[in-house]
Amino acid sequence: MTDGRGMVTGILPCAAVILTVAAGGRRDAMTATAVFVSEDRPLVSVSVAEHVLTHDLIEEAGEFVVNLATPEQVEMVRNLGSAHGRDVDKFERFNIATEPSQKLGAPRLAGSYACLECRVVASHQAATYRVYEAEVVAYGWDKERGPLVWHQGRYFALGTPLA
Repeated sequence: MTDGRGMVTGILPCAAVILTVAAGGRRDAMTATAVFVSEDRPLVSVSVAEHVLTHDLIEEAGEFVVNLATPEQVEMVRNLGSAHGRDVDKFERFNIATEPSQKLGAPRLAGSYACLECRVVASHQAATYRVYEAEVVAYGWDKERGPLVWHQGRYFALGTPLA
C-alpha cells in the first residue's frame, strides 16, 4: 500500500464531462469531473482551476453546463484537456457543435449523453481550485447513447447495467 499521492485519481472511476460556460461575449469548454451531491434537490459538485478561463466565466455568469461525453466524443475530451481557453477559442479550433440551453446562456454540446444545466449555489476554495456546488435547473438526456467513463488514465464506454 502506498500513501496514494498521484494514484488516487486513477483509482476512482468517473464520468468524462465537459463544462461549458459563456459570459460577457466569451465562452469556454474544459474537461472536468462532476459528482452528485444530492438527488432530492439535484445538486452537483465540480472543481475548476482558478487560473483558467472557465473559472473566470463561471464567476461572472454564476452558471455552467455539465455535458456528459459519449464514447464518440473521446477525441474532443482529449483535445479540450490539452488546450487553454485564454489562448484559443476551443469551439472553433476543435469544430465543436453546440445547441442552446433551455434555461442558461451557456451552450450545450451537441451529441452528448446528457447535458445538466447548473446554477451555482455555493463555492469554496480548495488549494488552487474553486469547488462549485450547483443546482441542476434543466437537463437533456439521450437514452440511446451511453456515457464515457475515465478510469486509471483510460476511457471506457459504460456497458449494460448488471441490476
